[in-house]
Amino acid sequence: MSSMPEPVPASVFIVGPASWNRIVVLDRLPEPVPHMQFAEDTWETVGGTSAGKALGLTALGRTTLLHALAGTDAEGNRVREALQAAGVQTHWGDGLTERHLNLMTREGGRVSLYLSTPEATEGEQDAWVRDAMSAADAVVLDLAAEPLRLLPLARSTGTPIWVDVHDYDGTADFHRPFLDAAHTVFCNADQLDDPVAFLRSRIAAGASLAVCTLGADGAVAVDEHGAVHRVRAEPVEVVDTNGAGDAFLVGVLDARLDGVGVTAALEAGARSAASVLRTRHLHPLLDPILGTAGE
Repeated sequence: MSSMPEPVPASVFIVGPASWNRIVVLDRLPEPVPHMQFAEDTWETVGGTSAGKALGLTALGRTTLLHALAGTDAEGNRVREALQAAGVQTHWGDGLTERHLNLMTREGGRVSLYLSTPEATEGEQDAWVRDAMSAADAVVLDLAAEPLRLLPLARSTGTPIWVDVHDYDGTADFHRPFLDAAHTVFCNADQLDDPVAFLRSRIAAGASLAVCTLGADGAVAVDEHGAVHRVRAEPVEVVDTNGAGDAFLVGVLDARLDGVGVTAALEAGARSAASVLRTRHLHPLLDPILGTAGE
C-alpha cells in the first residue's frame, strides 16, 4: 500500500494514466490481413495522456500534481523515475503498470494496443485525493477506470473539472460521465462529422468551454456565450504526434487560469502543442532523460 502524505499544494491536480510505451513507426498502418511489414523506427518512452499533461504544465511553471497508478515492476519503475527526473510532482497508487504498443505513421496515423491497464482502486486514498482536489484551481480527469470512479468525489469538491475525450465519436457510453461532469471539454475531430455542433451541445449541457483540435488545421472552440473561436496550428517540422493534444490542452488550461481570453488561450495551446511535435517523447523535458534518438 502506498503511503498517504499530506497533499502537496498544486494549482492543477491530474488523475489518470502514466504508462510505458513502445512506439513503432511504419510506412502505413497494418491492414487486417496476414502480411509482413518492416518498421522504419522504434523506441520506448513514457506514455499516458495524464503524464503528458503533467509534463506540459510542469514545463510551463504551473504547480501540478499527478495522481496515477503503477506497479513496481521494471516498466513501472521506468515511468516513475523518468517523471521524477523531469520534475513532475507525482503521487502513486498501487496498480498494474499500464503498457501500450503504438503503431504510428509519419503523418500521424496511429493504432494503440493496450497491453496492460490498471483497474480502479477500492478508494483507500480517497480522503487524500479529496483534499488535493479541493485545494486545486482545476482538476483534470482523464479517460481511465480510476478517474471514472473518482468523478463523484471530484464533483463534490466544486473545483472546476477539465476532461479530454480524445477521439470521441459522439455516442460511446464510457465517455458520458466525464462529459456530464466537465466544466471544460476537449476532444479531437477524428470521429466527429460536425465538431462545432458537438461543441455547442456541450455548452448547452452546462460546460463553460468546449474545444476541438483539428490537427494541422488548428483548433476550434465554443465559449459559454456560444461564440466560436478558431486558431491556426503553429508551423513546425513534425517529429512525432504523440502528446500534441495533451500539450494543447495544458497550454489553454495554463492561460485560462491566468485569466487569458479564449482566443489568446487557444494560441497558447497551439504554441504548447508545437513544442511537443518536435520531440519523439511526450514532452521535450524527457529528451535529456530518455534520449533524443530513443536510446
